[in-house]
Amino acid sequence: MKIEHIGIAVKSLGISDELFAKLLGKEPYKHESVEREGVTTSFFQVGDSKIELLEASKEESPIAKFIEKKGEGIHHIAFGVENIYAEIERLKENGFIFISEEPKQGADNKLVVFLHPKSTNGVLVELCQEI
Repeated sequence: MKIEHIGIAVKSLGISDELFAKLLGKEPYKHESVEREGVTTSFFQVGDSKIELLEASKEESPIAKFIEKKGEGIHHIAFGVENIYAEIERLKENGFIFISEEPKQGADNKLVVFLHPKSTNGVLVELCQEI
């Protein structure tokens, strides 16, 4: 398991891409829309990990609701795993609660699943596996 990326909810991908490009000294390597989740993302490579900026593309998306409730900021931390199904089972056996127990296609060519913050000290945790 490794830290794959940190997801940051933003109001404007254009403004935030510019800000993070200045901060990190490089441009994002990828922009991607995940229609099913109502989000548009951009990714910055930072060493072995990434920063994922998330902008809502629909008013009812989880990112829009997050920003409305908490404002811009860290949304989730994602851990890269070799076998997402084995990790789901291992974590369920250890009492962790999932938002959805069935992985789905996410951004950046990943299979993803989220743990409920109630079981992870208030932090939204994503597991992701390279497809």
